[in-house]
Amino acid sequence: MPSAQNVLHLMWDKAKDFLQRAFSIIFVGTVVIWILEHFNFSLTMISDPSESILAYIAGIITPIFKPLGFADWKVSTSLISGFLAKESVVSTLTVLYGSSEILRSSLSISATYALLTFCLLYTPCVAAVAAVKREEGISSCIELVCFQCAIAWIVAFLMRTILLAFGL
Repeated sequence: MPSAQNVLHLMWDKAKDFLQRAFSIIFVGTVVIWILEHFNFSLTMISDPSESILAYIAGIITPIFKPLGFADWKVSTSLISGFLAKESVVSTLTVLYGSSEILRSSLSISATYALLTFCLLYTPCVAAVAAVKREEGISSCIELVCFQCAIAWIVAFLMRTILLAFGL
């Protein structure tokens, strides 16, 4: 039977190792998102986020979310930032919309529930994806990410469809 001290020491080593790896991945990802949000393709700093590289990238994936009720590049941008850390989805939405009131008026109840459902089910943060890649390999990691996003989209679509059927 291991002693409590050995168990705590092992737990600390594993947690410290994970936090160091996760922090480096999240930090690099955050810097990349910031650069993409504040620069255009000619690499000049911009004041309007709708002219950014990130807005362009988000605009490409935005049509995928139209059936879910949130066909706005700002929501797609928040989902991209949520890939780094799920808790950044709300803060990104608030920053891009300017205020919580504008955000609330931009999404219907059914779209809000679909967005929440999608956020709960789509791919976890990049640190978790990196751990899967390390354990399972790149092809299994890509399959897992695609599968999780597809399931999230389907369930969010069903959620919105049901809520629309009830007039929400």
